[in-house]
Amino acid sequence: MTNHAKKSPKPSKIAPVARRSLGFRILAYGCVGIWSASSVFFVLWVILASFKQNRELFGDPWSLPSQWQTANYVKAWLSSHLDSYFVNSLVVVSVSVLALLAVATPAAYVLARGNFRGREAIANFIAFGLGVPIPLLFVPIVYITTMLRLGDSLTGLTIIYVALSIPFTVYVLQGFFASIPSEFEQAARVDGCSQFQTFRLVVLPMAMPGVITAGILNFVGLWNEYQLSLVMINSSENRTLSLGIYALITSMQYSGGDWVGLFAGVTIVMLPTLLLFVILSEKMIGGMTMGGIK
Repeated sequence: MTNHAKKSPKPSKIAPVARRSLGFRILAYGCVGIWSASSVFFVLWVILASFKQNRELFGDPWSLPSQWQTANYVKAWLSSHLDSYFVNSLVVVSVSVLALLAVATPAAYVLARGNFRGREAIANFIAFGLGVPIPLLFVPIVYITTMLRLGDSLTGLTIIYVALSIPFTVYVLQGFFASIPSEFEQAARVDGCSQFQTFRLVVLPMAMPGVITAGILNFVGLWNEYQLSLVMINSSENRTLSLGIYALITSMQYSGGDWVGLFAGVTIVMLPTLLLFVILSEKMIGGMTMGGIK
């Protein structure tokens, strides 16, 4: 009898781990697929419903339109004054995003690459702004804008949008700048570039996918923003598109319920953000990938 008895092989743990990993991936992809399919379905249903008549909508809500009613869009665009509200939103949001990126981009670069006393305290203070609830700021916002005579104006709303979006934008862009290797900046300085030239000519072009991503996220968020517009804007000529949709819903209480007109208005609201994602989706995905790799 040998002294060294043969040991029975231990059961491999690779197969159970692989099965758990495969099951988790199937569950994750299934949840994401169901959520994506339901979102696409409801968006398409709203678009198709906007081309129907009210009688057809309530009679057979799941069928295709028997006759495509483009008059619903004409009525929502002109009769409900969504044309002027659309222009107001487009101007306010576009100017806000451009001004926001002009302020937040160099600030995020300095906080990501700078080496000075108080840098971490400033970064933490800006990040703290992400946790401040917007409704908590309604009273000081109204007071300050009234004192500066910016109440009920698109200019005041633009300034508020820029100010309240700075924490999120700086926080996001700071991660993008931190993911860029510092060797590129060192090479630029060896070639004689100043700090500003290094940022403008070397770092900013490399971080442009991240800047575009931050711009898209801010555009979508401000385009759909409602609370600040409701607090800041009182006159009908200065309403944004979200306030125009709310006014359209309110008017339905006295007009017999023009649901197809409401769906046409909702489609008009969704269209710019959908086009933005379709056109810039590749740059946005590249920017998110860039910010996630260090």
